[in-house]
Amino acid sequence: MAKRISQETFDDVVQENIMEFDMDPEEAVKEAVQQFESQGVDLTNIVKTRPKTSACGDQGPKHEILQTLEALQKSVDSAAPQEVAEHLVSFSEQCRGQVASRYLAAQKGAYPVVLSACQQAVTEDQGFLIKALNALAALTEGQPDLLDPRGLQLLVATLKERSGIAEVMCSGLRCVRHVCLKHEQNRQSLVRAGILPLLTGAIERHSCRANVVKEACSALRIMTFDDDVRVPFGHAHDHAKMIVQENKGLKILIEAAKAFPDNPTLLGELCGTLTRLAVRNEFCQEIVDLGGLHIMVTLLADCINHQELVRQVLGALRAIAGNDDVKDAIVSAGGTDFIVMAMTRHLSSPQICEQSCAALCMLALRKPANSRAIVEGGGALAALQAMKAHPKEVSVQKQACLLIRNLVARTQAFSQPILDMGAERLIMEARATHRECDDVAKAALRDLGCQVELRELWTGEKGSLAL
Repeated sequence: MAKRISQETFDDVVQENIMEFDMDPEEAVKEAVQQFESQGVDLTNIVKTRPKTSACGDQGPKHEILQTLEALQKSVDSAAPQEVAEHLVSFSEQCRGQVASRYLAAQKGAYPVVLSACQQAVTEDQGFLIKALNALAALTEGQPDLLDPRGLQLLVATLKERSGIAEVMCSGLRCVRHVCLKHEQNRQSLVRAGILPLLTGAIERHSCRANVVKEACSALRIMTFDDDVRVPFGHAHDHAKMIVQENKGLKILIEAAKAFPDNPTLLGELCGTLTRLAVRNEFCQEIVDLGGLHIMVTLLADCINHQELVRQVLGALRAIAGNDDVKDAIVSAGGTDFIVMAMTRHLSSPQICEQSCAALCMLALRKPANSRAIVEGGGALAALQAMKAHPKEVSVQKQACLLIRNLVARTQAFSQPILDMGAERLIMEARATHRECDDVAKAALRDLGCQVELRELWTGEKGSLAL
């Protein structure tokens, strides 16, 4: 585990380099960075500049973010809205995209100051409130632990009371997204406080505002994450069910997709969110019934050059193909041809190759007729080309092996044509290169009729236990 130091320790070494070794400030900082990195110290959360003397000159040198925080604190204490707003803008700019600055600010008590500014802003004009929420979003990015019950109540109340103001909603939704990412307790607390209907309601009410829809989609998707390593299990599945069953999530998202046919970025967000909600058989079927499958296939046909959108659509197709009836619907809609076309067009992208193979793998599972459509449409050849193009990408190799296995498992007639394409050599190479591919590679080789050693791990015989 990497070692860490405090900001004060780093600043002391920089100052020592200047005073004792006569270095200029830039050289002193560079030398300090090299010194600590050579010792295995993680400097991610360290501001790598020399502290500056404040404008008033009545205190020692401080980093710019701390000078701004000090000015913000004074303006909040004196209840001067115009000054608070100006300092909030500066604070947001210094935190945004600068991990070390916002970490240092949080360490020095920025959260209660910014929250106090937000509480003052609630009674002022919406411009002030937007600036305050933007500052809160900037501070909590990557630091969801900062949220406390007061902040949670403020966010929920603001989204409820200002639901008709798009700019306020956008800033508030960004805060929700930041405090929920990798924080299961915040997710659960916000859900209990009634955040889900506010998120779906934002999409419904502001269906023509791409920025609001995008932020609400991102927040909804994060509510279904299970990414907090500090908890043994989360409520991701339960939250997805609540979004769909209690808040008409699928219908709202699909209707929103119909409203933005020329916005690939937003359509990608919507498809990504649908992917997270396709957690049950009936939800997959509902997406098809609501017209979601038609939208996805159309997007693959019309937006084949938009790499990120294609990746998101493939992920959504893979998710809804968990339903056997939906598998057939995707194939009947020409989905296999478009998936193969996407993989061929973006063969240099390991992410698209992985998602394409995974989607085809799901379509072929327990479906010999679908396997025929995939093989005849060039799916097996495209998967092998992906293996050649990305020999070091374990995810591509694994999904391609799974696809080959599913294609031949119930239709042995496909084995020889696929072997003639060079499948055996590629699968053997994947097995030799990636330990994670061992089981799926052996299964693919076995079902292709190749010679493969299957080791018996347990014979079922009793043995003595030595304690």
